[in-house]
Amino acid sequence: MSESKKLAVIIPGIGYTADKPILYYTSKLLKESGYEIKNVFFSGMPENIMKDDSLKLLAVKQAYEQITEQLSDVKFSGYEDVVFAGKSLGTIAAAKYVSDSGIEAKQIWYTPLEKTFSYDSKNVLAFIGNADPWSDINAIRSEAERCGITLFEYDGCNHSLESGDILKDITTLEDSLRKVWDFI
Repeated sequence: MSESKKLAVIIPGIGYTADKPILYYTSKLLKESGYEIKNVFFSGMPENIMKDDSLKLLAVKQAYEQITEQLSDVKFSGYEDVVFAGKSLGTIAAAKYVSDSGIEAKQIWYTPLEKTFSYDSKNVLAFIGNADPWSDINAIRSEAERCGITLFEYDGCNHSLESGDILKDITTLEDSLRKVWDFI
């Protein structure tokens, strides 16, 4: 069993890696809160998938395969508290993995996609920008409500939860991290 009784699994999006602001600071917050950090990395993912449904499906399949492989040696039963923090495509992979494996885990979803809500996910905190070109914001709101998932929405923010106004973006990042702090 690990020295830490708490584990956080960080799952990126295709182009949004763990060293970008949202996931970087979420990891720091979780680490400072006593969580052991396990980063998942994606490789060989398809590009330019926004308007190609077959490539989206391929990306979801590959993401799930890679997360399953990279977590195959993790003994989740050795942890008292497990958190999955995912971004975009990573939210789908996290939701499916947690659902399929039966792990009792909290989930943090940054900019979830509609398919993320396909799994019977509980204990979830989600964040979305209402100017996110990857999401139908009304569908995301509806799905979150249907699933009983707390969804925080940021006005004018895109798929990176950024607006183009650096001070607003810093405020958005701080607000989301405070909500994560309260959640964990």
